[in-house]
Amino acid sequence: MALVDITIPDIGDFDEVSVIELLVKPGDTIKADQSLMTVESDKASMEIPSSHAGVVKELKVKLGDKVKQGSVVLVLEAGAAAAAPAAAPVSEQKQAAAPATSSPSATKTVADPVPAAAAAGPVEVRVPDIGDFKDVAVIEVLVKVGDAVKAEQSLVTVESDKASMEIPSSASGVLKELKVKLGDKINVGDLLAILEGSAAPATAPALAPAPAQAAAAAPAASLASTPVERVPPTAALPAHEPSVPSGQLPHASPSVRKFARELGVPLGEVKGSGPKDRITLDDVQGFTKSVMAGDVRTQAQAAKAPAASGGGAGLDLLPWPKVDFTKFGAVERKDLPRIKKISGANLLRNYVMIPHVTNHDDADITELEAFRVSTNKENEKSGLKVTMLAFLIKASVAALKKFPEFNSSLDGDQLVYKQYYNIGFAADTPNGLMVPVLRDADKKGIMQISQEMGELAKKARDGKLAPAEMQGASFTISSLGGIGGRYFTPIINAPEVAILGVSKSQMEPVWDGKAFQPRLMLPMSLAWDHRVIDGAGAARFNAYLGQILGDFRRVLL
Repeated sequence: MALVDITIPDIGDFDEVSVIELLVKPGDTIKADQSLMTVESDKASMEIPSSHAGVVKELKVKLGDKVKQGSVVLVLEAGAAAAAPAAAPVSEQKQAAAPATSSPSATKTVADPVPAAAAAGPVEVRVPDIGDFKDVAVIEVLVKVGDAVKAEQSLVTVESDKASMEIPSSASGVLKELKVKLGDKINVGDLLAILEGSAAPATAPALAPAPAQAAAAAPAASLASTPVERVPPTAALPAHEPSVPSGQLPHASPSVRKFARELGVPLGEVKGSGPKDRITLDDVQGFTKSVMAGDVRTQAQAAKAPAASGGGAGLDLLPWPKVDFTKFGAVERKDLPRIKKISGANLLRNYVMIPHVTNHDDADITELEAFRVSTNKENEKSGLKVTMLAFLIKASVAALKKFPEFNSSLDGDQLVYKQYYNIGFAADTPNGLMVPVLRDADKKGIMQISQEMGELAKKARDGKLAPAEMQGASFTISSLGGIGGRYFTPIINAPEVAILGVSKSQMEPVWDGKAFQPRLMLPMSLAWDHRVIDGAGAARFNAYLGQILGDFRRVLL
């Protein structure tokens, strides 16, 4: 083993920069090119990578220290395989404060479109020399068409994995056309904007590397993955939409911004705990946990789900009535349970935005119920009890396979047909309704489905159901069979397109062609999204589901 001094590599034209974040600690095992710390000047922030792999033995710097090229920042115990230093990733480190003089072609690219004297008329603004960075992403647009722009005013913010910077204008004038949008990849010389010039441009505009505040997180593709379907009917983290600059932008390093994008966290709503209110990884994780727990709501959630005591919910409705109930008698106030606070906004959105239609039918489950009872008697010693819901899940899977549009989701003008069969089932708990998800129901038998359902339902009642266990459903069943009722209209759980509601079965006289026979009938209420499913398709789904429940051997076909 050899001890290796890790030093600050070439960081461009910056003299001394401050250490504002330490990303490793003594004892950590690190890889070559792994970020060790974040440094910041008054114009840029960047992460310093390691030139070797090994174990951190000693940190030579602390928060607030000033470092420059060649400064020793830590001592590493490097393995034999990692003794040779990795090539300095200049493309990820270098931040030029002005166009590089060693690159005539790049300098010419910036200078060519800039007239030498005052002029009026269209002026092309191109990307100046941004060092060795290539294909950097536009993560923030700071101006819009019609804005009066000054020379050296920042137009867009771009970001690589380890640095961020603002691209300035090479001239002043009125912005006539913007040639880039959020997410575009740009390089030196690319046409950025067209100005209607009104004054002499600056000579060679200095590139303005962005301070750490200058990069808001662009939209991610997911909590929870899930997606996405990120989370269940309980909470969802919205993607940030930084289309309009909001003044002071989040103060965070590139790695923190990347982490926030992956989670879909709007950095503008996260309170930083680091130096100068800098947002850290812990701050992003804490914000995510708070949203998932329902302790905070994002601005997007608050805007989309106004409280019931507010106005017309953005639908031009009459304001919600304000009533002093104490004038009519004694009252008692209690806080709405947390689960209902979270799910209420989702239910309101789904009910308002989805054109629900509900079909009501009855299924003859006489033989199926007899089979269920005999099965439970045979397995009495095992303690495993099969419920009718287990058979409903298996029957629903068969119907979903025959009518795949019911196992889809609407995404713009496209339907996403799912090749998996994850069935959500509503569970009544002391704290409110929860919807655990039974995964891969098509690959499981009735006994396994019953066992897993029992385990999930118990975790829901005990308040131990994890968010991941409420994600990814493709179809949901809400059963009131153990309580009562005849029919009801369940609300579809977006982004699903249908939900099955079942009520309490009861004996009824059914005509068999010769006489009335006592049959056990199960009331079914199928609610469906009319944008995806039509009435004929819904009727066929319900009829087929009823046939399977009437003769469960059809599941084998």
